Amino acid sequence: MHAKYAKISERGKGAVGFFTPFRVFRTHKTNKRLIIGALSVGAFYLVAIFADFLAPYDYREQSRREPSAPASIPRFRDAEGSLHLNPFIYESRLSDTLTRRYTEDSSQAFSVDFFVKSHSYRLLGVFQTDRHLFGLRDYSTSGSPRIHLLGTDTLGRDRFSRLLQAIRFSLVVSPLGALAACAIGIFLGLISGYVGRMADTILMGATDAMISLPTLIVILAARAAFPLELPPLTAAFLLVMIFALTGWAEMSRLTRGLVLEMREREFVLAARASGVTEARVLFRHILPNISRQLFAQVALILPLFLLAEVSLSFLGVGLQEPEPSLGNILTAAADVSQLQSQPFLLLTPAIVIFLFALGIRLLGDGLKNDRFDLARR
Repeated sequence: MHAKYAKISERGKGAVGFFTPFRVFRTHKTNKRLIIGALSVGAFYLVAIFADFLAPYDYREQSRREPSAPASIPRFRDAEGSLHLNPFIYESRLSDTLTRRYTEDSSQAFSVDFFVKSHSYRLLGVFQTDRHLFGLRDYSTSGSPRIHLLGTDTLGRDRFSRLLQAIRFSLVVSPLGALAACAIGIFLGLISGYVGRMADTILMGATDAMISLPTLIVILAARAAFPLELPPLTAAFLLVMIFALTGWAEMSRLTRGLVLEMREREFVLAARASGVTEARVLFRHILPNISRQLFAQVALILPLFLLAEVSLSFLGVGLQEPEPSLGNILTAAADVSQLQSQPFLLLTPAIVIFLFALGIRLLGDGLKNDRFDLARR
């Protein structure tokens, strides 16, 4: 009897397994949105993992002779019109300290080399090394030029190096907070939708109360209860906990609705009739069948948590200087004069947020596509 209803559940009713959305990569008819979304999100996380290797300089290192410097432009053709196989840059020198205006000196070209030595760090948090993807070999020499792909901030710190570190922090804290909130919401929604009666009344009452509160205000209030200046790891853990405790309500209500619809299906009734425990019915047969809808909801929630983390840092209550996050880097755009002179450089964090949110959305849309209904295959 048990084998019979299991066969009905898996073939006739579409029980596809909790991690079934990831099996679509084994098929040949892969959705274009899924490919683009997966590649873009994967690229961001590769950047986060290898941020120290990709960054040419220490994100805390200041160059006082280069405040608010413009972006260095890699070139292959010099001022005489000759082509170079290796990219090079010209040095930008501060010509007016009051207006912070720079002029480019084309009298000498400085070659951009790869796998150069710079500041020491731990690759993947384990291997001690001082090799970086690119840079100028003699950057440590006093008075030597430096390459700044996104220019420098007002303290002379390399914006590109700081952006890479900010991506690492934001792309770790926000997804962890979203996953923790979704796990709480799914668990409470499963209980509320399957057990019913008193548990449903209490849990949905708490859910409605949480939904009615303005999420960002609640997060700010929770963050205000703790010291402003915290070590990066402590701040990251605190933000994850705050996101988990304030963002579960939407996922809880969605899960409850899906469970209410699913618990009257024939394969669920067959499982109950066979004497299977209620916990096994809930977590082995109902949860796998609603996993794709839940995953799609996670894809919608994740950008909201990213924006919440950025908002906290932008308002000055998130990660504190000199540690970089997308929010506190973006505060430089509040200076109208700098924004007018260097709009692209100052808005780079906003572009990163947009591209990551777009990748997550494409990934979620691809996984929702009916072409990936593996139960029909």
